Amino acid sequence: MMWLGGTMENTRMLLAAACLAAALVPGAAGAAEDPDRIFDKSTVWRPLTPNDKLVVYGIDDPDVSGIACWYTQPEKGGIKGTLGLAEDVSDISLSCRQTGPVQFKDKVKQGDVVFSERRSLIFKSMQIVRGCDAKRNTLIYMVYSDKVVQGSPKNSTSSVPLAPWGTEAPQKCADFVK
Repeated sequence: MMWLGGTMENTRMLLAAACLAAALVPGAAGAAEDPDRIFDKSTVWRPLTPNDKLVVYGIDDPDVSGIACWYTQPEKGGIKGTLGLAEDVSDISLSCRQTGPVQFKDKVKQGDVVFSERRSLIFKSMQIVRGCDAKRNTLIYMVYSDKVVQGSPKNSTSSVPLAPWGTEAPQKCADFVK
């Protein structure tokens, strides 16, 4: 039996793939808060479609109040970028700072994911993870991209030494590591 220009089995496989892709769409339940888009700068001009850009985003650490991170990532324009089909490259920079008194909301693990975002339709994602350098009482943040088949060695690291804020003494990150 023919169905949608192919066999029914092919159609079932296509529907299964479409369901898998829909399940992996950004904004799924349980996702972290969306980052704040701060600004962008065009890098490649395209006459009829959106330009390629570098975009700066800001996020707050969901488990440690008083810490914010900003990352810059390239976004593809053109037809593929407009349709969400372009795989974004792994070149992402990161900077994190103390923006107020630091308060740990709960115990954290070394390498906990602070923020995650998909970078292609299915296979690639960007992660921001956190660790604690107990000896120096410093939070370390790292951004990297991973891919189901092969990840990227491209990464960026930022450190936030925990300092007094006003009259409050800084918390020790080692006291909050599981």
